[in-house]
Amino acid sequence: QVQLVESGGGLVQAGGSLRLSCLASGRTFSSYAMAWFRQAPGKERELVARITWSVGYTYYTDSVRGRFTIFRDTAKNTLYLQMNSLKPEDTAIYYCAASGSQPITTPEYWGQGTQVTVSS
Repeated sequence: QVQLVESGGGLVQAGGSLRLSCLASGRTFSSYAMAWFRQAPGKERELVARITWSVGYTYYTDSVRGRFTIFRDTAKNTLYLQMNSLKPEDTAIYYCAASGSQPITTPEYWGQGTQVTVSS
């Protein structure tokens, strides 16, 4: 059974930085894609960034490109999201996701989420 456990959320002032972590377990992820999604109050969940586990190809949504970096440590089975120059509009619950047999845009597995709050 795949498990994804996020950590690293919190409260930060605008312009600050946070690093989210997602510890993945339950199988080998070499053929998987991993991603970070977020959901702000009253809004739909959106894809923030994604990465292929084996090769490390990345994609970012326009609103975070240049500020956020997605990367993984395959030896630690951990996915990260480095968030710099944070803005109040980045406030949301951030979810780690993984998918092996269907597109990462509709992931098979989700973490429980971690709250990120950016104050102005």
